[in-house]
Amino acid sequence: MRALGRHVLAEVYGCSFEILNDIKKVEEIMVKAALEAGAEIREVCFHKFSPQGVSGVVVISESHLAIHTWPELGYAAVDVFTCGERVNPWDACRYLTEKFKAADVHATEIERGVIEPPQAAAVNL
Repeated sequence: MRALGRHVLAEVYGCSFEILNDIKKVEEIMVKAALEAGAEIREVCFHKFSPQGVSGVVVISESHLAIHTWPELGYAAVDVFTCGERVNPWDACRYLTEKFKAADVHATEIERGVIEPPQAAAVNL
């Protein structure tokens, strides 16, 4: 069996309020995290909520990085999904948690698109 992609889901705690509430900083960190992992960026879209919080996505050729922040809680929910062998989602995750000044991170990896080897096809004669 092989997987089409790797999806890291990270619960990021104890982050800087100022960083998590600054759309420009969050976007910059997420873009640089994608580049640190070796990804090729296609599109970037971020939104600032009132009174606080940022959500955004960095679309990469290999899939995406997404974030939703709760600055008042020092918390960010982060997804880093990559396809192929070239990009390591953990590199992006490590970079962004360092830049968010996270005190604690709980992350897990899920294999996406696990493909079973094809069964021998029956032949109708």
